[in-house]
Amino acid sequence: MDKYSLFKNIMEHKSDRCGFWHGNPHPESAAGLYKYFGVSSDFELGLKLGDTFTWIPDGRGAYRHPGGDHAFELYKNKNIAHLSSLTDDDIESVGQLNWPDVRYYDFSGFESAKNTAKKNGVPILTGAWAPFYHVVADMFGMENYFVKMHTDPALVIAVTERVVDFYMGMNKKLFDEYAPEVEACFFGNDFGTQLDLMISPEMFVKFVMPYQRKIAAQAKSYGLYAFLHSCGSVVKAIPEIIEAKIDGLHPIQALAVGMDAENLAEKFGGKIVFVGGVDTQILLREGTAAQIKLEVRRLKKIFGNNFIVSPSHEAVLPDVPPENLAAASEAALEN
Repeated sequence: MDKYSLFKNIMEHKSDRCGFWHGNPHPESAAGLYKYFGVSSDFELGLKLGDTFTWIPDGRGAYRHPGGDHAFELYKNKNIAHLSSLTDDDIESVGQLNWPDVRYYDFSGFESAKNTAKKNGVPILTGAWAPFYHVVADMFGMENYFVKMHTDPALVIAVTERVVDFYMGMNKKLFDEYAPEVEACFFGNDFGTQLDLMISPEMFVKFVMPYQRKIAAQAKSYGLYAFLHSCGSVVKAIPEIIEAKIDGLHPIQALAVGMDAENLAEKFGGKIVFVGGVDTQILLREGTAAQIKLEVRRLKKIFGNNFIVSPSHEAVLPDVPPENLAAASEAALEN
């Protein structure tokens, strides 16, 4: 079976085998991994490990403002230094900030990456990473952000909408040209800690989910699957994520509260595709290849075939032995 068919079958919950993705190793891991596996790029590493898909982050794009402005490193910009002092009475001030312009987002790097993936028969996940939750937290300061959800909710919404509109503009620019050659839009924020969501479920529904829905709906309008990344314990948010018609959830942080495979499969099996689950906090770092293979086989048995085995954090760190990553791949791709 070709990888396009496998990926589609998994996403449609009708696969006869699971998939695998090695993640997006941390830059400090790259040299050691490339040497061990005899490759020269992350894409080649994915081919070597039998990845079911490849991820092209942010469409290999870059913000190229003629004046050298950043996109969403705006919190470094003196024009928004006063943002945390604003209130709901200052909504008009939001429009006066130095917001980025999607016209300056350059996707010229996507063509080459796309052609390489197509040549090798590998499905593509891409799109704006769209970490609006982190960006707005950076702009207000995280504590102020969470407080203003209660004291100045209209201000928080106005700022968030500006941020999300930019990311959706990025996606429109990219997908208007390339959607027929892409399988899914992959976007991410980290909403959880090791123990729980960072904010209450009520605040999550009010300040996060409307924008997750918008991004997912945009992906669907181009005929793409919607993939969401969030580290941490997000089990309380999964019903809302499913309701938003998000197709895949990554990375399933195995040791976070409520994110164990048994709990997720029992509560949400068949409703969303789980991607991840192979613990990177202890197992991939300290376990043997044999232990990792046993764990992957266990996860496959619990989640079934409509599952993509992957590390429980995509940024594989240098303390993960290459042979352990190989073991995870080997067990994932067993019949």
